[in-house]
Amino acid sequence: MFSSSPHRILVAPDSFKGSLSAREAADAICEGLRQAFPDCVPEHIAVSDGGEGFTDAILSARGGIRVTVQVSDPQGRPVEAAYGLCGSTAVIETAAASGLPLLRPEERNPLLTTSFGTGELIRDALDRGCRDLLVGLGGSATHDAGTGMLSALGFRFLDASGRVLRGCGASLAKIAALDRSRAHPALAEASFTVACDVQTVFCGPQGAAATFAPQKGATPAMVRELEAGSCHFADLVLQQTGHDLREEKGTGAAGGLGGAFTALLGAQLASGIDLVLDAADFDARLAGADLVITGEGCIDAQSAQGKVLSGILRHAQSAGVPVIAIGGRIAPGLSPDALPFARCFALSDETVPDRLAMQPDYTRARIIGTVGKLLPATWPLIG
Repeated sequence: MFSSSPHRILVAPDSFKGSLSAREAADAICEGLRQAFPDCVPEHIAVSDGGEGFTDAILSARGGIRVTVQVSDPQGRPVEAAYGLCGSTAVIETAAASGLPLLRPEERNPLLTTSFGTGELIRDALDRGCRDLLVGLGGSATHDAGTGMLSALGFRFLDASGRVLRGCGASLAKIAALDRSRAHPALAEASFTVACDVQTVFCGPQGAAATFAPQKGATPAMVRELEAGSCHFADLVLQQTGHDLREEKGTGAAGGLGGAFTALLGAQLASGIDLVLDAADFDARLAGADLVITGEGCIDAQSAQGKVLSGILRHAQSAGVPVIAIGGRIAPGLSPDALPFARCFALSDETVPDRLAMQPDYTRARIIGTVGKLLPATWPLIG
């Protein structure tokens, strides 16, 4: 039984992609705790690894304001996107302007999508006087090696005839020259930190095209074309800058955006979840906590090895605080006992149709019910 004395529980889930935002998932967990265990004290901590919710997580930790501007979506259509201002620091997430959820499934095509809108957000921040930029990579719909983003900042990519190419995946293999003469002048004073928790390299069998392009709508033929274009672009960057992208970890993030930032904007890559947890003073807040509850849409073998859940687990284990993970689903064939969480619960299994499992109301109700009915088995862990 859950004791009558108050227990302090940190609630820090990732988003349940396609269903609930991280904030909505946290609200559902806290609601379940309050309904079932009125004496517990839930404390929400906004987290992100650099993808969706990164701006909100940093603003929640540091304070600041949101700025909304009209930019281009991955198809080049106008869309409203927001970024954060924390003093003189701009906090930008790629997903806001170039994210996969901005497209219908039939629109997903990484040969054609562009990161131009992300560059427009950066340009707006530079025009407002920001010189420190914190950029979260994750959730992108693009594989343009950052050429779209750079084009919005004044870079020009030219074909063999000197014509300016559109920044997209299909253009990569056609680039013959890179012209930086018209780059935004403020870039010379700007400092970029890029939040990235994937170790994907720029190209090759473990590179961005092979690893992530299929999730963005690429057929096998498209993957081969994107891979060839990425290798060609890496060769061009090496020739012009001396920076070898091919096997550098993290450069393949967001369809090669990681490489564009490091090689052409001088960015430093950093762990997104660690940046967020440090900003939120997570280690200090673990002191005196009895339990941490986290979660994500699908828990698989990678959940304890990268991104949000792994970062939370690593910090909590160091403090001796048990961690419960709640997943929309647990990957087929994966035993919850194989994961290093104190407990691991799934909201549904393969018998529940995706159409139902992804509905926000269903997910919210299942989270509340899971907290109320299944978590009592965990209370012996915390006394």
